[in-house]
Amino acid sequence: MSSGLDEAATPRRGRSSPAGTSVEKAMRILEALAVEDGPHRLMDVAERAGVPRSTAYRVLATLGAEGFAQNCGDGRYGIGTRLGGLGARIVRMLSAGVGPTLQELQRGAGGNTVHLAVRVGDHAVYLHKVDSDKPYEVRSRVGNQLRLHCTAIGKAILAHLPRPEVEAIVMSAGMESRTAATITDVAALHAELALVRERGYAMDDEENELTVRCIGAVVLDRAGRPRGGVSVSTVTFVVERAELLGYVPLLQATARRVADLI
Repeated sequence: MSSGLDEAATPRRGRSSPAGTSVEKAMRILEALAVEDGPHRLMDVAERAGVPRSTAYRVLATLGAEGFAQNCGDGRYGIGTRLGGLGARIVRMLSAGVGPTLQELQRGAGGNTVHLAVRVGDHAVYLHKVDSDKPYEVRSRVGNQLRLHCTAIGKAILAHLPRPEVEAIVMSAGMESRTAATITDVAALHAELALVRERGYAMDDEENELTVRCIGAVVLDRAGRPRGGVSVSTVTFVVERAELLGYVPLLQATARRVADLI
């Protein structure tokens, strides 16, 4: 199905514009380096970061000398031990702060799985998970990336971004069809995001994974920008849609509380 964008008329430039200071470029390169399934080719890191290959090479050499990147050979680069350790400490600190709040949501939402994720460029990353106390589990783990166009947290994030930014994300990340229910058309996505804004929550109704239905609420920063989202995930053959929707007020209240904690 078509994404609704004219790719021929809009050049790919990675996740962000090629402009920026040296610090901004280094931050984008670090972000590109941390994408799953690494180590990554130099050309892929440069494209994702929106910088020339020569710039990526110079920045990676500096990051490597400081332990934030690693030259893995064969023209591929991965995250360095210093960056990995820093990331682990940040996750532990954030989890310690929000853990009790998310556990309270999990108990109030029928013991179903709860996630917290933050936006990283054109995707989001799970920072915390409270597992279901049911005899089944949702396949996910802290550190997993999730797509924005077909997940409850992702759509909650997109619904609070300007339309041009949403379309830039779609152009960068694409709109992969995960199931028959996945929205793969930009116009349909915008209509869905308008509905998310109107009702105050997003739903993933088997759009990312069959038999999994989720609701998500956005976590905003102090400027009103979406920082991430919180979700409750269920399996369709156990939890009915009406029951899941009954948890929306608690989910929304939790998202507001989490905004003050991260």
